Amino acid sequence: MNLHKKIEKISSKDDLAEFIAELRLDLENNLDDWENPTLDRFLAAMEDWIRSMDNYYKNTGQQIPQMPT
Repeated sequence: MNLHKKIEKISSKDDLAEFIAELRLDLENNLDDWENPTLDRFLAAMEDWIRSMDNYYKNTGQQIPQMPT
């Protein structure tokens, strides 16, 4: 199962920990495939997405959550 499908199956903290472990392994094995292969670049991208995520919800016709999950 690919990582995009696995994220939909997270329902517990153990599932989340396992998913993070698989992300780390994927990064180690496929470094050139990652757009943000370093922690500082990943965190900067995460910050930018969070700051603009309201636009994602607007563009997909979804209600903007008050507290994202």
